[in-house]
Amino acid sequence: MQINGEFIGTVADSLPIERLRADLRGQVITPEDADYDTVRAGLSLEIVRRPALIVRPVDATDVSKVVLLARETGMELAIRSGGHSLAGFGTSEGGIVLDLSLMKGLNINIQERTAWAEAGLTAGEYTAETSKYGLATGFGDTASVGLGGLTTGGGIGYLVRKYGLTIDNLLAAQVVTADGEIRYVDAENYPDLFWAIRGGGGNFGVVTHFKYRLREVDTIVGGLLVLPATATVIAAFAAEAEAAPDELSTIVSIMPAPPLPFIPAEYHGQLVTMAMMVYTGDIEEGLRVVAPFRKLAEPIVDQIGPMPYHHIYHTLDADDPFIFTLRSKFIDRVDERAAQIMLDYLHTASAAIRIAEFRVLGGAMARVPADATAFAHRSANVMVSFIVPYKNHNETPIHNAWAVSAAAALGQGTGAVYVNFVGNEGEARLHDAYPQATWKRLAAIKARYDPTNLFRRNHNIAPKAE
Repeated sequence: MQINGEFIGTVADSLPIERLRADLRGQVITPEDADYDTVRAGLSLEIVRRPALIVRPVDATDVSKVVLLARETGMELAIRSGGHSLAGFGTSEGGIVLDLSLMKGLNINIQERTAWAEAGLTAGEYTAETSKYGLATGFGDTASVGLGGLTTGGGIGYLVRKYGLTIDNLLAAQVVTADGEIRYVDAENYPDLFWAIRGGGGNFGVVTHFKYRLREVDTIVGGLLVLPATATVIAAFAAEAEAAPDELSTIVSIMPAPPLPFIPAEYHGQLVTMAMMVYTGDIEEGLRVVAPFRKLAEPIVDQIGPMPYHHIYHTLDADDPFIFTLRSKFIDRVDERAAQIMLDYLHTASAAIRIAEFRVLGGAMARVPADATAFAHRSANVMVSFIVPYKNHNETPIHNAWAVSAAAALGQGTGAVYVNFVGNEGEARLHDAYPQATWKRLAAIKARYDPTNLFRRNHNIAPKAE
């Protein structure tokens, strides 16, 4: 390609960096720059790599130029939305990293109840702004997650039963495709591409902007409820969550109690059931809905009550980062047998911190037709995950083996999995994220918009024309 009239070579050493810096509005960072190691380290906690070039664009035009640069040079292109990648896809060894973390623009239209958001925003940043107007879009459960990866994978969070997945609230997007074109996509414009980016991940282009529907979510009934960790209590909680109205979504983590000041010291390090709960609707009705959960056992901690929705998000400590092992699957139910398996594995794990997490689904998520988006697991009842946060990379094989074994021991479901909760688990596991008909359709759209598989540093779906 040409930038300011000069040809960009085919290897990293021949890149005219100063010309590139002059042509782009964003930042261009190379290994020779003083801030390179700091920026590089922030791209991924899971995998430490040394990209030849890190570009932090400020608009879609910058993104387009970098996409064309990668296309012409053949260099690997990694995309980082602004959050983290469980599989470490946000960085590259010797390639180009397109880091969207400077793109944090947000335009809120209160009358239309929509938001036009740049992809470098995190869920916490977006929600903090929309909450000023008593509005929200449902994302995940952690403030530091970037909008790009979360949205294109589906988005399962605190509003999933009431308002569906994040992609069920996506109205349009701006996508830079492999040919460098900047496309506005929605139900009428490039509808095939719009279908694919709602669950198909980063295979089809760089999404620079999202247009979300905003919901009226101001004061909720929510917070943390900590109960004893017994099979009876865990199964009863899951049954109550499934029977609850759609207004209630829960995320339950069975884990050793952390040494937090609001948890009695005698429970520190002991397995407990930590439930994050969100009821969006009438406050008095919400208090009635959560009351049965408090009666399952004497609460160890009860912080459930009216609160601003954006306070539900917790952040990862940037000064104390962890690597994560995670294995996940959709299952039919959390009964006492499943609960006991979780407890048994948690008791035998070698990691200081280990978590068995489950989310009861259904509600609005299940009412969307399975073929309406590239996320096809609409009928899934429960998503369960085994998670280990740790710091020593040498421990990875041990924790991976534990999580794989624990997930397999449950013995429920078809093996289907949520793509955003898939790590480096191989192509066979990726097929579990997409039923055959969905995979075939995604591969055909990939062939249409990215026939050379430029966007391959992701949970990759190879192009295959119909």
